[in-house]
Amino acid sequence: VQLVESGGGLVQPGGSLRLSCAASGFTVSSYYMSWFRQVPGKERAFVAVISRLGDFTNYADSVKGRFIISKDNAKNTMYLQMNSLKPEDTAVYYCAVDRSGYYVVASDQVDYWGQGTQVTVSS
Repeated sequence: VQLVESGGGLVQPGGSLRLSCAASGFTVSSYYMSWFRQVPGKERAFVAVISRLGDFTNYADSVKGRFIISKDNAKNTMYLQMNSLKPEDTAVYYCAVDRSGYYVVASDQVDYWGQGTQVTVSS
């Protein structure tokens, strides 16, 4: 299993970014997949999760209504569309899965992490 994030960068408050997580070694349509984020000195925090077929999603309260998680099965890739970004969204963002493809909303449930991509929201 390999997860490779991309799409991070510097954006002004109120702006948008789309993160990608390219998966290999498994089929995204067979796995629940999640996004987490981490700021220095804190544990990785749950951001969003999407079901195997993409028909169910769940979000942390802090991003609900602003972020959208999705999958493209043909590209074997997961996405996180981030809108109305705030300085407090600044973090390293990680995609994550459990080895059996189960629902994951806590970092101690994760078996595989990507390398992370930095998102900085600043004017």
